[in-house]
Amino acid sequence: MPIFQTKIKSSYNMEEMWNNRYANKAYAYGTDPNKFFKDSIQRFALSGDLLLPAEGEGRNAVYAAMHGFNVTAFDISIEGKKKALALANKHKVSIQYELGLLPELNLNNEQFDAAALIFAHFPVPLLSDYHNRIANLIKPEGYIILEGFSKSHLPLREANPAVGGPNNLEMLFSKEGIEKDFPRFEVLELTETEVTLDEGEFHQGTGSVIRFIGKKR
Repeated sequence: MPIFQTKIKSSYNMEEMWNNRYANKAYAYGTDPNKFFKDSIQRFALSGDLLLPAEGEGRNAVYAAMHGFNVTAFDISIEGKKKALALANKHKVSIQYELGLLPELNLNNEQFDAAALIFAHFPVPLLSDYHNRIANLIKPEGYIILEGFSKSHLPLREANPAVGGPNNLEMLFSKEGIEKDFPRFEVLELTETEVTLDEGEFHQGTGSVIRFIGKKR
């Protein structure tokens, strides 16, 4: 099967899964922002135009909008978009939320001051390509913030499925993989650590994560 068709097929399979998860009334990962994301934007006093890939139900997008960011988010799940816009309406803020695959979206290179990939585990055929595209969308001196499950996470997931995360090793992150995917970024932080997650129903317990903050050269 051609690579492009493989990528499209993978995205459709994921779309159905996420629509099923987000169709419930409860927010799958809660409505509070991810702690690493929140701490990072405060730590580096970030502002301006922010991109949030794979944003799901909007918890980070709404928090950022409440703190003055111009937020653009995208996801493949229409159910996630509906809940994100409802959460934004509840908090009386505005976010731009695009639906679809990244290459299909009308985004410009060097458009954003920062991007935050929070547990954005794209299908394997898309992963490095998406990271490269997102890097191109960041302005010089702009930032990438990333937190996602590491390749050491699988035993923790097997012991406690409630902690969540992909069960496909190739979809999980390593420090070496992050450095390879973001070569144009100065590494301000790149660590692998265990954290206790308490984010809605699907992130409960101890997980192993990669945390990355990079500044575009």
